[in-house]
Amino acid sequence: MLTPLEWDALRVSLIVGARATVIALPLAVFLAWLLATKRFPGKSFLDAVVHAPMVLPPVVVGYLLLLFLGLRSPVGGFLFEHFGIRLAFTSGGASLASGLMALPLMVRAVRLSIAAIDPGLDVAARSLGATPFDRFWNITLPLAAPGIVAAAIIGFAASLGEFGAIITFAANVPGETQTLPLAIYAALQQPDGDLAALRLCGISIALAIAGLAGAEYFTQRQRAWIDGDTRTFDAAR
Repeated sequence: MLTPLEWDALRVSLIVGARATVIALPLAVFLAWLLATKRFPGKSFLDAVVHAPMVLPPVVVGYLLLLFLGLRSPVGGFLFEHFGIRLAFTSGGASLASGLMALPLMVRAVRLSIAAIDPGLDVAARSLGATPFDRFWNITLPLAAPGIVAAAIIGFAASLGEFGAIITFAANVPGETQTLPLAIYAALQQPDGDLAALRLCGISIALAIAGLAGAEYFTQRQRAWIDGDTRTFDAAR
C-alpha cells in the first residue's frame, strides 16, 4: 500500500503530465506542420531551437525558465504584479517545464506523420478551391492523427519521467510539485526509503508500459480506419 505522500506524488505526476500534454500538443502540431510543409527564412534556426531541449541538460532548461519567469525576472515579476500569475515553484511551473522538455519529442512524432502524407492530396484539394484551413482540417489532421496521438502519449510519458527541469524551476514541494521521479529521489535520501522508492519505480514502469501499449493500440486502429476509408474512396471512384 502506498503512503499518503506517495499517493500525492502519483496524483501530482498525473496532473502535471496531463496539463503539460494539453499545453504542448497544440504547439507541437503547429510547429510540426510548419517545419514539415513550409519554407521560410530562419527555418533551420527555428528547428534547432525547437529541438534544443533534447540535447541540453534538463537543469539548464529549468534554470533558463527560472531566469525568465522567476519572480525577480522582468517577465515573471510583471506577470505576478499585474495578473497574479506565479509559475516558479508551482504545479503550473512543473507542467511548463516538463511540457517544454517533451515538446521536441512530440514535434518529431507529428512531423514524421505529416511528412508521410501524399502531397498530391493537398494539390488536388487546392485545385478544387479548398482553403488552407480546409486542407489542414480535413486532410492533414485526419491523416496525421496516428502521429498526433503518439505524440500525446510520448509527451505524457516523458512528462511523468521529467526530473531536472522540474526540480530546478518548480522545486520539490510535496503535494504541489513533487512528481514520481522527485519522490523517488526524496525516498532514496532516507535511510529506510528503499521500499518506498521501489514501489514508486514500479508505478512509473507500469504507467510507461500502459501508455505505450495504449498508443500502439490507438495507432493501429487509426491506420485501419484510414485504410478502410481509402479503399472505400477507391471503390467509389
